[in-house]
Order: sequence, then structure tokens, then C-alpha cells
Amino acid sequence: MFHRCPQLAGSAIMLPTLTFLDRIMHMTDLINFHGTFHIHVGTWDEMAEQARSVRMKVFVVEQGVPQDLEWDSFDAASQHVLAVDTNGNSIGTGRLLPDGHVGRMAVLPEWRGKGVGAAVLRKLMVSARENGVQHLALNAQIHAIPFYTRFGFVPVGSAFVEAGILHLAMICDLRR
Repeated sequence: MFHRCPQLAGSAIMLPTLTFLDRIMHMTDLINFHGTFHIHVGTWDEMAEQARSVRMKVFVVEQGVPQDLEWDSFDAASQHVLAVDTNGNSIGTGRLLPDGHVGRMAVLPEWRGKGVGAAVLRKLMVSARENGVQHLALNAQIHAIPFYTRFGFVPVGSAFVEAGILHLAMICDLRR
């Protein structure tokens, strides 16, 4: 599908109509235009050590989540995304369960607001769509709801407490 670019009125140039997810992909590419970090996708076996480091710092130490709640059997079945800085240090992570649940999104404090979380989430969303997932779901910490909303997630239901932290379920339709 194509549309005319209003800035080029009268021109024969046509621009592609981008899907919401395509626009997010482009936006995230612009966020990391300095190349200050890189995104990698892999299995838990491949990424456990580095992902565990970020999750331990963010969830267990910073947010006080008990370790026995942080580590679960879903890691082995999930696809993992890892953000690393130019020195190879892990700075962010997230996972995608086979059923389309996004979870364990974490970015080290000194890297927040620099596009790391956006790049991790974008990669998870693209991977889900490439694997035929049509809907994503996640449990967002209340303070992170605006972040997920920018990517097309919408709140569903009422707030609830998970691991001692207030959350709200959110869903995203990848077909749009």
C-alpha cells in the first residue's frame, strides 16, 4: 500500500505506507544512531550469564524481587534479547515466551532513557511477528506503562501486585 507525500504535492513520487511495527523499527534505529550499543538474540543457554547479570542488578538488587521468583522455568523455553555496549558489557535484556508473552525487560540504570529498552522491545516484537505471533501480552510495572503504550500496548484489567510490585496487564496486536 502506498500514499502520496503531502510535502511533494503534485509529484509522482509515492512513499510506502508503513505498518505501526515498521514505524517503531525505524524509530528505534534512529534512537541508536551513534552505535553505542548492539542487540543480540539467542537462547537462554547462549545468553544466561549476561542476561542473569542485568536481571540480578535490576530486579533483585534494585527492586527487591526475591531470587526464587526471578528465576523460573520459562527462561529455557524463551527467546532472549540482550543489549550490550561497545565493550561487550550487558546493559539490557528481555525475553519472549513461545505464547507471545514479553517479560523480564530490564535495563541498567545508567542506560535508561538512551533507547536500550526501546531497542530490546522492538527486537522482541519483530521476532514475535516473524515467528507468526499475532498478539503480545506483558505485565507492566505501573511506572513503565507510558513506555509500552508508545509501542502499541494497551492496558487490560485492573492493577495487581506481582513480586511485591504493582503491575498492569497489557496487550499488543501485531497485525496492525
